[in-house]
Amino acid sequence: MIFFKRTLSDADLIAGIRAGGLNRRNCENCLYDQFRYLIREATFKHQLLPDESASAYSDAVLTVIEHISSQRYEGRSGLKTYLYQIFYNKCVDLVRKNSTNRESVHQGLSLDNLSIADETRSILQNLISDSEISYLRQQLTLLGEKCQRMLLAWGEGFSDEEIARNLDYQSSAVAKTSRLRCLEKLRTLYRTR
Repeated sequence: MIFFKRTLSDADLIAGIRAGGLNRRNCENCLYDQFRYLIREATFKHQLLPDESASAYSDAVLTVIEHISSQRYEGRSGLKTYLYQIFYNKCVDLVRKNSTNRESVHQGLSLDNLSIADETRSILQNLISDSEISYLRQQLTLLGEKCQRMLLAWGEGFSDEEIARNLDYQSSAVAKTSRLRCLEKLRTLYRTR
């Protein structure tokens, strides 16, 4: 049996999001899925990593949902156009952030570029690995239990669908959005290191 995802009109999406309850959640998921192809386009257009594009898209969708709920979205443009503009701005912000000199300051020196003995190199690599693992565990505790459980499960190879089922998320799309937000929080913690 083949199931086709239903595409909802702007009016249906807006009414569903404003209605609240289960209908709101379904409409939020539909909005996310309906224009998800923009992630792939932004990855190529802005030369962002797929995770960066997905995170920017998730943030844009959440912004649109908030604007619809708070009546800030006035309907002067279509939802796709409105979402695309917010998403585009978030991608441009990421490109700017990635191209600043501050990003290059935090990039580490590779051991491959150093002329050191193999034995010393392996000792240094082990120390760096141990230090990074310890720091990662410390940062995970700052994210909160839900993010911590989600990222650990994802790190162990669980799919978004499995994570959604195990952590009681509505769908794999919602779990993925939450996971990407948790990863962004973790990245932010690492940047302040």
